[in-house]
Amino acid sequence: MLSFLAAPENILFVSALVLMLLIGAVQLIGFGFDTDIADGPDIDSPDGDLDLLAWLGVGRLPLLMLIVVFLTIFGVLGLIGQQLSHDLLGALVSPWIAAPAAFAATLPLTGLAAAGLARILPRDHTTAIDLELLAGREAIVVTGRAILGSPARARVQDHHGQAHYVMVEPDRAGPAFEEGEAVLLVRREGDVFRAISRGDFRLPRLEV
Repeated sequence: MLSFLAAPENILFVSALVLMLLIGAVQLIGFGFDTDIADGPDIDSPDGDLDLLAWLGVGRLPLLMLIVVFLTIFGVLGLIGQQLSHDLLGALVSPWIAAPAAFAATLPLTGLAAAGLARILPRDHTTAIDLELLAGREAIVVTGRAILGSPARARVQDHHGQAHYVMVEPDRAGPAFEEGEAVLLVRREGDVFRAISRGDFRLPRLEV
């Protein structure tokens, strides 16, 4: 067995498995890898590249886990292929042939494995939202006096109950929003939300 694993034809496959074990060991002893590689990338690419990445499982699993899955399948598949070659042909296949063949077979299997694992692994949930979704919600002015062209700071809760602080100003010239006044956010323009007063929609006064 040791002579089989140490054969030059199997170095790439054994190395892949060793690297997979090292990554697992680093994670287990608590060092980990920093956020971007562990959490997975944001996919922002042309449609063809996006389809390929999705097919490979990118976005379904954290990138580090996807790498571990790929290394495991590549290493195991390569060694199985070499063992079959040894049993049937009496010799190991050249790594120049075995490695590309194993790589090609590993890609679709990695995608299938990622899809299966994504169904059973718990997902992280986030309360982060697009600020555009705050339009249509009630806010209360907490700092300053808002007039058109001079916004004030207001607090608004999203549908998760998470508080956000935004800049608001009246939707038209004339009205002014005072501290403690409840307003309705109607739309976002850049970093400022346009709002109407509670009197316009008979909104209840909120407590600071």
